[in-house]
Amino acid sequence: MRRPVLPPRFPLPKAPPPPVFTGRLHDPRTATVVGRALGAAIAVCFVTGLVSHYLQQPPSWAAGALPSRPVWGYRLTQGLHVASGIAALPLLLAKLWTVYPRLFARPAVRSFAHALERLSVGVLVGSVLLQLVTGLLNTVQWYPWPWNFRPAHWALAWVALGALLLHLAVKAPVIAAHWSRRSSGTRELTGADGPDRRSFVAAVAVATGAVTLTTVGQSLTPLGRAALFAPRSPEHGPQGLPVNRTAAAAGITPHLLADWRLQVVGPRPFELTLAELRAVARHSAVLPIACVEGWSRNAHWTGARLRDLLDRAGAPADARLRVVSLEPEGAYAVTEMGASYARDPLTLLAVALNGLPLALDHGYPARIIAPNRPGVLQTKWVTRLEVLL
Repeated sequence: MRRPVLPPRFPLPKAPPPPVFTGRLHDPRTATVVGRALGAAIAVCFVTGLVSHYLQQPPSWAAGALPSRPVWGYRLTQGLHVASGIAALPLLLAKLWTVYPRLFARPAVRSFAHALERLSVGVLVGSVLLQLVTGLLNTVQWYPWPWNFRPAHWALAWVALGALLLHLAVKAPVIAAHWSRRSSGTRELTGADGPDRRSFVAAVAVATGAVTLTTVGQSLTPLGRAALFAPRSPEHGPQGLPVNRTAAAAGITPHLLADWRLQVVGPRPFELTLAELRAVARHSAVLPIACVEGWSRNAHWTGARLRDLLDRAGAPADARLRVVSLEPEGAYAVTEMGASYARDPLTLLAVALNGLPLALDHGYPARIIAPNRPGVLQTKWVTRLEVLL
């Protein structure tokens, strides 16, 4: 005998009604205006990121042709890279605010093409957010993830770029229709929203400007006093210069330095004690030290020109150079430089900084300083120079 179906003891909850958005600025014109600024910031960030990557890890065919001038080149490009990345954060949040009601549009998927569009937007938003947030954390050298930041940051940049280009291609008609005040789509919008839209865009511009102004001083030193939220102050550190990797972190001990000698390996190899190196360290240069985290600062360096050491070792004019540090291990314990750097008259094996012998954290007894070169490649605690024929 079939049991009667009894009504539920408690009524089942009703499905919540779809959200209703009463804001008037979730429109294509507002999204286009904010998107232009965001696109410009991402473009600057991407191009300067390419420069940074290829200066740090050049392909074999370009290793000997990288330019050593202008001396401030890497300082400028990496400063722009970090500044544009930080500026992109408030712009991205504003852009997402203008379009987020579309996430609740029903039906969620209207067609195969619409599904692809939504998928590409998901990839775009996820990759750009991850890229900007992890890049910001890199500026403070905090890595709460298990992967290697640099190759992941490089690969994700291409994913974000591809998703952005696909999104622009799909939305090109909408963007064109709302690009300016006189565009056809903009004229169809109610004119009553104009003042509010201008106020919103002005607020976003002020927020972006404030974030930039209070952080960019770590590389644009005239604005150093305004850099209240900069990840690093370029004025703080031993001998007036910051340190990313200390001697203790690199495993440099007094035992390693006890019998230090500089070995120069080439057709005519030779060795120098610290006293002998200081005796030939007659050249000085004012060069910036610029790091991938975005901070940079000029400093006065004194040392021996690499080109003179190479000539003494009988190196050919086009020879590359391998620089070996006393650092037992590390991604940059061994670096290489092409002839354009090694032969530049400003490239020094420095033994003094700002008129004083190098502090241990700055690479005592000797370190590389070269123009237009990333800070991670300005090898510290140098013990060996190898001519690569």
